[in-house]
Amino acid sequence: MLVSDSHRFLFVHVQKTGGVSVEHLLRPLIPDVRGLEGLTRHARLRQVLKAEPALASYWTVGFVRNPWARLLSWYGMVQRFRELAEKGSPKAQRFLGGGGFMAGVARDYPDFEQFVLRGPDDWPRLRTPQVAYLRAPGREADFVGRTESFEADVRRVMLHLGLPTPDSVPRDNAAPPRDYRTEYTPAMRDRVAEVFAPDLEAFGYSF
Repeated sequence: MLVSDSHRFLFVHVQKTGGVSVEHLLRPLIPDVRGLEGLTRHARLRQVLKAEPALASYWTVGFVRNPWARLLSWYGMVQRFRELAEKGSPKAQRFLGGGGFMAGVARDYPDFEQFVLRGPDDWPRLRTPQVAYLRAPGREADFVGRTESFEADVRRVMLHLGLPTPDSVPRDNAAPPRDYRTEYTPAMRDRVAEVFAPDLEAFGYSF
């Protein structure tokens, strides 16, 4: 979540949708960009507006992603941290050695199937539709970009803010592309459709 008072801009960071790349692009270009005390990077719009109601008038942006691809990306991130921890990375070892989400996923789900079938019951973040991050009572994001059209949508944001657009938009924290459809059994596919039905309706995603 980022706020710029000079640009009257609010960015809501939905997990695993390219938000780290958006932050890395905007921070050097907007000197007054800030977070909100007491709120996490992935605070929902309703939490942001409760903490600072005046932000309701700011141009509000977020990104979303196909839910099936998003869950595969999430699990892949944990697997990458597991590999780095085994190679001695202090950062990865710190993440996987605590009692948080990363450690829990690495410990409790031996494969992607268990992550999809059981994870939403165990972790609220894995059962929260993306649309819940981008809507608040009487307010919703003004522009919702998509990971599937990331470069074009990031350029739209930067043009709206009057910022220079890069020749190419870097993707930070991204894994090599995979065809998510090959990773799902029918039961896994149906589980995601059930959990993220609001996203399928709001953004028109399908398997």
